[in-house]
Amino acid sequence: MEVHIRHTAGAAFLASARGHEIICDQPKENGGEDGGMTPPELLLASLGTCAGYYALQYLRARKLPETGLAVRVQAEKAAAPARLGRFTIHVDAPPLEGRHEEGLLRAVRACLIHNTMLVHPEIETMIHMRPVPLPEATMKA
Repeated sequence: MEVHIRHTAGAAFLASARGHEIICDQPKENGGEDGGMTPPELLLASLGTCAGYYALQYLRARKLPETGLAVRVQAEKAAAPARLGRFTIHVDAPPLEGRHEEGLLRAVRACLIHNTMLVHPEIETMIHMRPVPLPEATMKA
């Protein structure tokens, strides 16, 4: 799995994967043009859409109604180090029997993104210095 991110202008970046693109930007008060969601909002969107997908799969596998399925994710900021410290996933589902409510909760908690965040993934960061191309005038001299 791989996503490519490229700076476009100002504080905006373009993320590309498998032919799809998402613009990530900052609000004007953070020096951006508000042309897309911020990185923390993209993280919440990733968690929420993953939870929604797992909920949908649970409902479909049991031929339960899926109309009205919706997810809302909230996060609170924490400090030292700066991060999102507490997440709340709200799943709105059609009325279900108690056993399905418990099953749906288990399904949402099995979401790949949810589990990734719970287990503290290893993150390796590498800096690659790229040579700066010389202007054409310098090359001809």
